[in-house]
Amino acid sequence: MSEVLERTLTEEQVRQFGRDGYLVLRDFYTQDEIDTIRATFMEQAKDGPVVGLSEIKHGGTPGGYDPADPLARYPRMMHPHRHPEIPVGPLSLRYLLDPRLRPVLAALMRDDPVGVQTMFYFKPPGARGQALHQDNFYLRVRPGTCMAAWVAVDDADEENGGMVVVPGSSGLEIACPQKADPARFFTSDYVPVPDGLEEVPVRLKAGDVLFFNGSLIHGSHPNTSTTRFRRALISHYVPRGSVELSHWYQDPMTFDGEVVGIAPATGGGPCGTPQDVVKGPH
Repeated sequence: MSEVLERTLTEEQVRQFGRDGYLVLRDFYTQDEIDTIRATFMEQAKDGPVVGLSEIKHGGTPGGYDPADPLARYPRMMHPHRHPEIPVGPLSLRYLLDPRLRPVLAALMRDDPVGVQTMFYFKPPGARGQALHQDNFYLRVRPGTCMAAWVAVDDADEENGGMVVVPGSSGLEIACPQKADPARFFTSDYVPVPDGLEEVPVRLKAGDVLFFNGSLIHGSHPNTSTTRFRRALISHYVPRGSVELSHWYQDPMTFDGEVVGIAPATGGGPCGTPQDVVKGPH
């Protein structure tokens, strides 16, 4: 059993997460693991977007990718763990259900975690950012909220569009988003920073993992580097006791590999928006 596998959270880390809504665990993954993740996804993307896996958008729409957009060549990959037929599939599933994550997530969620989503972001040089948002606007977990495990596959900082968070926003209700600036962000929803709070950068090294809950306001700015990607493998989890989840997140799976049934979320959501408009994956 590796040293990382035995890692448990301290009481102070749990308190800090409760206060701020996020927690960084440094050097969670080894350099060899990160190199394998990076190489596998870059090989999958070597010929461009993959139909049925990559988020392919068209120019002329909010957030759309025209040919000059770096994200047209490297859009994010959605739910790669659902693709056992290609190399990124088993790799993503392995990290979604990595047993090293289970005790951390359980301590932060106060329930057994259930995996519902994977995503891979390439964020190449010059790419737009992702406007500030709250994950549970999309996942619509009830009761409680979702949790993200954001694995840095490259060093991430202000230059290459690293993550920003709004500490203290994790206890807020889900806000109805405004329209984001399409010149700066590839997503269309934007949640302003509430009065009295502020946005702060989270600087990560490759192998670090950022955990945050579904109410935390977070996002990223454009990648202003001319040479650096800001790749990340992200997994989302919900509590085992969840009774509703957006229908976009299929076959929720425990860390023991059991597929569990969670009823589809009903109604118009926190902002009265129909399910098929509030599209997940986010």
